Amino acid sequence: MNKLTDFERYVIEEKGTERPFSGEYYKHDAKGLYLCKKCHAPLYRSDDKFNAHCGWPAFDDEIQGAVTRHIDADGHRTEIVCSQCGGHLGHVFEGEFLTPKNVRHCVNSISLIFQGLEQTYTPSSNQFATLGAGCFWCVEAIFKNLKGVVNVTSGYCGGEADDADYKSVCSGQTGHAEVVHIEFNPEEIDFTTLLQVFFESHDPTTLNRQGNDKGPQYRSVVFAHNADQIEQTNEMIAKLESAKVFDAPIVTQISAFETFYPAENYHYDYFALYGEEPYCQIVVRPKVEKIKALFAALQKA
Repeated sequence: MNKLTDFERYVIEEKGTERPFSGEYYKHDAKGLYLCKKCHAPLYRSDDKFNAHCGWPAFDDEIQGAVTRHIDADGHRTEIVCSQCGGHLGHVFEGEFLTPKNVRHCVNSISLIFQGLEQTYTPSSNQFATLGAGCFWCVEAIFKNLKGVVNVTSGYCGGEADDADYKSVCSGQTGHAEVVHIEFNPEEIDFTTLLQVFFESHDPTTLNRQGNDKGPQYRSVVFAHNADQIEQTNEMIAKLESAKVFDAPIVTQISAFETFYPAENYHYDYFALYGEEPYCQIVVRPKVEKIKALFAALQKA
C-alpha cells in the first residue's frame, strides 16, 4: 500500500472531501489510466473522463470490477470506493443526462494517481505479463516452457527500489511480491492463456500464502500492464467464481504495473539448476508436472 499524507488519509480512509476546483485532475486531459492512490489498482480510463463543471474529476464509466458502490452514511447518496482496498473515491450520480451513459462518477483528485499512456503500453511487438503466484522458482519453471514465451525473469514488484532484494522481501515488510516478468509473443500465446496457466498453477484463494510459504511476498497478484489485461483478469476471475472452480473466494489482487526489480542472479533457472534439492522435488516439481500435463499442447519441444 502507498504511504498516505494526513490529508490523503482524511479523504481516502476517513471519507472526507477535497475542496471543489482545487484538485490536480479536475481539468486533466492526458491519455492514460487513473489509479487508486492507496493501492495503485487501476480504476478509470481517460477516455471515460469528461468535464462536468462540478469542481471534481468526472467519469461516466469505470474499469470493470474496479469500483464498488455503497449507500452513503447520509442515507441518500451512493459512495464509490476502490474494490481492491476500500479507499474512498467520491460519489456516483445517475439521471443527470450529462453524457449518453447518464452516469457521473464524482471523484476526489487526491484519491487518484495518473499513469500516462506511454507508461501503460509497450511499443514492442512482444508484450509483457507480470504475475505473482508464490515462490518465483516455481512460477519461472512453469512459464518458461510455454510456446510463445520469449523470456521469464524472476524478481520483485509492488515496493520500492531501496529494499528490492531477497533478504528484505522475505521479511514480508517491504510491500513487494515475488513475481515473474514474462515477455511473450501475442501471435503465439495470448494473455488469457497465460492467465489460465496462472490460475491452474497455484491456489488463488489463500491470502498471502502458497502452501507452507507464508507472507505477503507470496500473495496471488496480477500486475497489469494495460487496461486490457485488467479487464481480462477480472473476466477470468468472474468466470472461475461463477463456475465454483474453487471452494473459497479468489483473493488474487490486480494492481497496475509500475516497476519490476530483477532478482539476484542465483535465482534464475533455479529449478533447472537445482532440481534435485528437497524444496524443488517436494514443491516445484509437482506443479511443473501438473501444468505440463494440463497444457501439453502449449509446451515447447
